[in-house]
Amino acid sequence: MTTITRRRFLSIAAAAAATPLAVAPAHTAPLYQWRGTALGADASITLAHPQAEGIVQSALAEIARLERIFSLHDRQSALVQLNSGGRLTNPPFELLECLTLCRSVHAASGGLFDPTIQPLWALYAEHHAINRAPSNAALVAARARTGWTGLIFDTTTASLRPGMALSLNGVAQGYIADRVADLLRAEGLENVLVNTGEFQAIGGQPQGGAWPVTLDDGERLHRDAVILENEALASSAPHGITFDQAGRISHILNPLTGQPAPARWRLISVTAPRAALADALSTAFCLMDRAGIARTLTSFPQARLAHLG
Repeated sequence: MTTITRRRFLSIAAAAAATPLAVAPAHTAPLYQWRGTALGADASITLAHPQAEGIVQSALAEIARLERIFSLHDRQSALVQLNSGGRLTNPPFELLECLTLCRSVHAASGGLFDPTIQPLWALYAEHHAINRAPSNAALVAARARTGWTGLIFDTTTASLRPGMALSLNGVAQGYIADRVADLLRAEGLENVLVNTGEFQAIGGQPQGGAWPVTLDDGERLHRDAVILENEALASSAPHGITFDQAGRISHILNPLTGQPAPARWRLISVTAPRAALADALSTAFCLMDRAGIARTLTSFPQARLAHLG
């Protein structure tokens, strides 16, 4: 039996989400927070506005639309259609935009970020569901069905080499946070915190000051909060989700070796202008040492390592 229930076990909560909601000054609306799920992760939207509930409904409609593109569990999603058929005509713009970002992070990380890892991921999940590790031969066969060069995409078509499949779990939650924030900004919203498993802050808190986000690595809360204002935050915990009940086989796999991430880090957090970039980088960093992380960050000067430990 696997322990895969959500992307990570750590909770990353804004201070406003960890306590009863404060009341903003009298000339503004009270602080409002919606809580739910997005792509299987805890999610929330926090804002102060007289039409807060209606605004949240628009945001939820956007989340639902994007899940129909990126979900691995919806048979009608664009991603499932590409994986099952190996080819997708007129792929959605959002899928192409996300894949373009993935290409950049794949190159900068030396191939350690690779959405074509899905055949390996499925192999580990299936074997550990019956308490058996995959054989070396099975790993070799699965790795043969991965590789970024087996994915070709442009504005008209996306295609995969036979037997390949994509997972965008290491970037889609951040991407959805960005798109929801874009929607709200376009509608003139200010001072909103979007959390779809990763955070995107529009402005700061309605009552003043930036958004303080407290990191919890599963063992303890970290005293120094990450302060967000017009910035995104994403985190990954290599052993936050594991394939085995003992908690030793990380859900993050090295595409170059087929092996799970080592128990080097408990929690990696990255800030960047866009949550999708922070999400992809935090995922890749699970497989790197400090030198590799520093080297990769030189390709993305607006990204910053907010926590490593």
